[in-house]
Amino acid sequence: MADIIKPDIEGIVPERTPKDPFLTELSMLARQNNKIPSYLYEQFIVKRGLRNADGTGVLAGLTEVGDVHGYILNEGEKEAIEGRLRYRGMEIEDLVAGFQKEKRHGFEETAYLLLFGELPRKRELGKFCKLLGEKRNLPEGFTENMILKSPSSNVMNKLARSVLALYSYDKTPEDRSMRNILRQCMGLIARFPIFAAYGYQAKRHYHDRRSLYIHTPDEKLSTAENFLRLIRADKSFTKTEANLLDLCLVLHAEHGGGNNSTFTSHVVTSSDTDVYSAVAAAIGSLKGSRHGGANIQVIAMMDDIKRNVKNYESENQIADYLAKILKKEAFDGTGLIYGLGHAVYTLSDPRTALIKKQAAKLAREKDLEWELNLYTLVERLSPEVFQKIKKSDKKVCPNVDFYSGFVYRMLGIPTDLYTPIFAVARIAGWCAHIIEETISGGRIIRPAYKNVSPKKEYIPMSKR
Repeated sequence: MADIIKPDIEGIVPERTPKDPFLTELSMLARQNNKIPSYLYEQFIVKRGLRNADGTGVLAGLTEVGDVHGYILNEGEKEAIEGRLRYRGMEIEDLVAGFQKEKRHGFEETAYLLLFGELPRKRELGKFCKLLGEKRNLPEGFTENMILKSPSSNVMNKLARSVLALYSYDKTPEDRSMRNILRQCMGLIARFPIFAAYGYQAKRHYHDRRSLYIHTPDEKLSTAENFLRLIRADKSFTKTEANLLDLCLVLHAEHGGGNNSTFTSHVVTSSDTDVYSAVAAAIGSLKGSRHGGANIQVIAMMDDIKRNVKNYESENQIADYLAKILKKEAFDGTGLIYGLGHAVYTLSDPRTALIKKQAAKLAREKDLEWELNLYTLVERLSPEVFQKIKKSDKKVCPNVDFYSGFVYRMLGIPTDLYTPIFAVARIAGWCAHIIEETISGGRIIRPAYKNVSPKKEYIPMSKR
């Protein structure tokens, strides 16, 4: 398909939810009859969020794909340690240092490692990259019929729809053999950046009333390079930009089996459904603001700090404003410092240091060192302010989301694509877990729910 470049046109104006009094009444009724008292969760020892009382996760499965380590249990007590992230037993720092030393991109190598459990040799990596390149092009008519004709105001929804649409173009979508599952997984890894970029261009054109640019992917370029090429009108990008985006993809590719979207892929796969359905479900999970959208909130918070703090170099002014945020007196009133803390990591998130180091290079190139210094100051002060205001000795650290949004902004990537980029990376991990569940799971995942509703008698219509 040739490149498509269309001028600006009138955009689609989204319809508002009609103010129907009956709908309002029903919504109140739904809230009233679906509120379970909090004390019942304690009474029946329910592990809400599949978390234990001490904050550790309920053990729901086994995996060899990824390992997230942020604390140890010492005589039953959580003891904070420096964070560690391993892909197939390999430290993330060693993996990153390996491909960066050889001055090449690492996402494709990382995807191979996650899928097959070992690092590829040069010949294997070359063949794998060639295969991904050949699979990037979408089926005939897919872009026009499945993406442009039904633009979505949220790119994640378009991404999920595109994945489900691939089922119709697959000659053997229900074949559950490992050979076929691998074929489907590699096709999804190759096409996710295309789906995200085209979905964004459709949204930008039809909803934001901007010009439409649909560029064809280049088979010889890496995933990071292709993504930057597809979202920019002139297809251009620098080596530093591509290297940094590639690093982001590597760092977001996998994070253990317990994160919400990866666990979703396990749950859905355990029912013995097709790969496309399992991946679409994982996308729906990642879209949620409690999972994949944290870096967007960090950007909004930092913009708010810049508007309200006069001196960006003053530790006292910044600390005072962070205290206001924690006291729900500033920003969005939630009392949260976004990008601070993690479900597993305590003293440090290993991804944060890696992304910050590379972000510094681009900040110098973009003349944004002043802003990076502000982020660094907030990173250093936030844990201290948190412990002081919350009167807690809980160990909290900035996570990777604290810097990833800043990196994407420096790369000129629009906010609409922050979470889709997460998906472009995490599809490698999802597929690895889908394969693992298919081979080793063996049983449908089916936890218990306790019914706490009192017994009720049926009431005839005439007596209601």
